[in-house]
Amino acid sequence: MISGVVCVCQTYSCGLLLFSFAMRLIRSVRRSVSKAVLLSLVTAFVLSRVDYGNATLAGLPAHQLCRLQSALHAAARIVFRARKFDHVTPLHRELHWLRIPERITFKLSGLVFRSLNSTAPVYLADSINRATYVTTRRSLLSSSSTAVVVPVTRCSTIGDRAFPVAAARAWNSLPSFVTLSSSLSTFKCHLKTYLFATSY
Repeated sequence: MISGVVCVCQTYSCGLLLFSFAMRLIRSVRRSVSKAVLLSLVTAFVLSRVDYGNATLAGLPAHQLCRLQSALHAAARIVFRARKFDHVTPLHRELHWLRIPERITFKLSGLVFRSLNSTAPVYLADSINRATYVTTRRSLLSSSSTAVVVPVTRCSTIGDRAFPVAAARAWNSLPSFVTLSSSLSTFKCHLKTYLFATSY
């Protein structure tokens, strides 16, 4: 378990280095290309790295997520050619970008939706159970909802970051109009709209 935490931290640090390298390259050409091209470059070389494997970042300390959020702010400034100390919230709104915590929730919730609809890998689907399938008294309150079971953990740090726990909590925090979506594309559309509204 300790080795897994170390691996996540190493991946996170390497990711930040890759973000910095990619943004330096993009800055070097930003005066020679259009805004549309800049956005394409940032999406391909920055956002793809932000979103790749970000479900493993669930539960990280806020100061580490802030470093990743700062990288996202820098990417938005590059797209709009904004100055270093310009306010970034309007830029994120125009780009329709989610903040880092909401991006993690988006990824986790998408995996739960796929697990519940039998389109996720078996090793993930087997760790997600609907509350209606559990016959304990506690689950009776959720018998008419789309809630999933949140496993009990002994450790509030490492245990709470495990996929079955973090994903279940992310899913249970969503309103029913999102979780009751009929297809994955509809689910993602409703989920991003909801998370965007809560972010800004």
